[in-house]
Amino acid sequence: MLLDPAWEQQQRKTFTAWCNSHLRKAGTQIENIEEDFRNGLKLMLLLEVISGERLPKPDRGKMRFHKIANVNKALDFITSKGVKLVSIGAEEIVDGNVKMTLGMIWTIILRFAIQDISDGLAFCALIHRHRPDLLDYSKLNKDDPLGNLNLAFDIAEKHLDIPKMLDAEDIINTPKPDERAIMTYVSCFYHAFAGAEQAETAANRICKVLGVNQENEKMMEEYERLASELLEWIRRTTPWLENRTPEKTMAEMQRKLEDFRDYRRQHKPPKVQEKCQLEINFNTLQTKLRISNRPAFMPSEGKMVSDIASAWQGLEQAEKGYEEWLLTEIRRLERLDHLAEKFRQKATNHENWASGKELILSQKDYETATLTEIRALLRKHEAFESDLAAHQDRVEQIAAIAQELNELDYHDVAAVNQRCQSICDLWDKLGTLTQKRRESLERTDKLLETIDQLFLEFAKRSAPFNNWMEGAMEDLQDMFIVHTTEEVQSLIAAHEQFKATLPEADAERQAIMGIHSEVQKISQSYGIKANIINPYSTITIEELLNKWEKVKKLVPQRDGALQEEMARQHAHERLRRQFAAQANLIGPWIQARMEEIGRCSLEIGGALEDQMTQLKQFEHVIVAYKPNVDKLEGDHQLIQESLVFDNKHTNYTMEHIRVGWELLLTTIARTINEIETQILTRDAKGISQQQMNEFRSSFNHFDRVQLSGEVEFARIMMLVDPNATGIVSFQSFIDFMTRETADTDTAEQVVASFRILATDKPYILVEELRRELPPEQAEYCIMRMPPYAGPGAPPGALDYTAFSTALYGESDL
Repeated sequence: MLLDPAWEQQQRKTFTAWCNSHLRKAGTQIENIEEDFRNGLKLMLLLEVISGERLPKPDRGKMRFHKIANVNKALDFITSKGVKLVSIGAEEIVDGNVKMTLGMIWTIILRFAIQDISDGLAFCALIHRHRPDLLDYSKLNKDDPLGNLNLAFDIAEKHLDIPKMLDAEDIINTPKPDERAIMTYVSCFYHAFAGAEQAETAANRICKVLGVNQENEKMMEEYERLASELLEWIRRTTPWLENRTPEKTMAEMQRKLEDFRDYRRQHKPPKVQEKCQLEINFNTLQTKLRISNRPAFMPSEGKMVSDIASAWQGLEQAEKGYEEWLLTEIRRLERLDHLAEKFRQKATNHENWASGKELILSQKDYETATLTEIRALLRKHEAFESDLAAHQDRVEQIAAIAQELNELDYHDVAAVNQRCQSICDLWDKLGTLTQKRRESLERTDKLLETIDQLFLEFAKRSAPFNNWMEGAMEDLQDMFIVHTTEEVQSLIAAHEQFKATLPEADAERQAIMGIHSEVQKISQSYGIKANIINPYSTITIEELLNKWEKVKKLVPQRDGALQEEMARQHAHERLRRQFAAQANLIGPWIQARMEEIGRCSLEIGGALEDQMTQLKQFEHVIVAYKPNVDKLEGDHQLIQESLVFDNKHTNYTMEHIRVGWELLLTTIARTINEIETQILTRDAKGISQQQMNEFRSSFNHFDRVQLSGEVEFARIMMLVDPNATGIVSFQSFIDFMTRETADTDTAEQVVASFRILATDKPYILVEELRRELPPEQAEYCIMRMPPYAGPGAPPGALDYTAFSTALYGESDL
């Protein structure tokens, strides 16, 4: 049987209104019965609302068999309530069969809305629906129709001003009451409740508008709080990063470097997320304000997104170069420590040599010496002068190192200067004493005739050789700081050159020993005692031999130290290559993800939910990739702890990777937020996916030439680009298109709603607000609504017109 089109349209309208009256309790509604009931989800939700029971968990799949399964669950639930379904199958509902769908809804209405209502309960239900404050329907006894009717008639007469037109006993005792009498009495109820229904509709509209306003104000307060906290953190952190005051010791600078690493690893990343979330919250809030026709949110002074971005830029500017400065200072302090240790070693060696020399040069033993002794003293003095000249270079080195420590601002430079000054003062004094003693000996030398050439030759050759061995020992024990294998190789080459001079030195040693042997031979030949002391030199053959043995031991030790350093430099090279291998993978990976996100955000044909799913997958992949970046951070720390400062194997620095990673996290978060904003706009404005795709396509091909008329073009540009920046965002374009194609709440509509609650008065009273609105919404209006200033208003009257226009930014309230 075919359905009458007019009847079908009326039934669909009635049944849609009935379904929505229940679905609104669950925060949703339907537009087209056969379309919205096809997948069974809203059908199951409707049954849960009207029955108060929980149905089996629905299947969220999109395939036909998923939808049939959901509808079957709903039909099974109806059957479990004792309802016999005839010729109604899940397949017809899923296929959008209008006749079957309307028949199923009528069955639901009969079972859950009409079946349990008798004549007495019907009138009580009618009163309870519109005035629940007058009776409690849940406490009525369906087995007492007479009592229920009398209760309904009494309440209608007392509270609704409806006279008793019917007698309860007549209705109960009459098999079929007079239909016209019943309808006449019911029409009185209609007229009594019509005004209340209009007031309820107005109150619902006002509550909706106020709810949106309260939610927006909470988001504004949350933005202000988060912005204040982030700006305060930036204000505290920036001076710390700008402070370039160096510490005096290596340990203190290392602590500063560790503090900076903790900042980069622990303190800054959460703030990056907070900054990104703050921008997302701001964009979401502005979108909600545009959707609800509210004026744009203007944060308090100094807390705009641009202010936060500027402060953040200042933070990163302060951060830039801070780590490099720390490492430079550490290298400078390392150099200072090395120079200071070298100064102490050379100063100690020189002080040991100079110890007692002042006393020797001050002796006047020549006054009582024999001629031989005088000549010996003279030769001894000449040998000392040779030794003194040999130490001139060491004193100059000590002074040069002290000068360099002064120029590099060594923290203990005062002690260095004091010690250097003492050495120089003693050196000048030794020079003066040497000159005076020579003059005294030369005056006496005229009385001397002979000199022992062998002792003199021994003294002259042993002193340079002794100085050479001392210098060799210093060089073999000299500390070195290198940063590359090439530098180590240079030291090894120098060491090999030194070893090549050892045969010549050994020949000199043997020659000096030969002189000593000749002295012993002559002494024995002329009856001189074997323990005779060379009067011209303080250097003994035993001392020379001991030093020579020490030089021979230090040579292999130096070989070992250089080889160890070579191994350490090879280890540093491995660290460089290990870091470079990871960085050369991570850098391109981050760039590839950025390009994928960019391509995804430009897609037009797919649904926004599909784009969101893809972006969430990208986000999951990015989060899962985080350990690779963390491992690279660990390798970077190992490199820095090893004081390795360059890497020729990669163009990526840790700073490049950090910036790219932070940009990737920010981009995926912002892109997801943009899609979420589009979904929110689409759902709030009632835009279909096809319309959204058409908007995107139109936006991509937007061209001024296509707009007809200068006036129309100027009007559109004022809407989509109010600040005349020359750039039209997709969000602005959507807002314009939805404003042009959709109808939204306006200030005039809210004023009209308040006028209904105020019974056409130009003002409204506090008690009227509290009676017609929920408590929270009523108090919200009372707190913000200004007093009515018009004539004839009673005390306490409030101006709802000014309040309504202020909600939409149309007044200064």
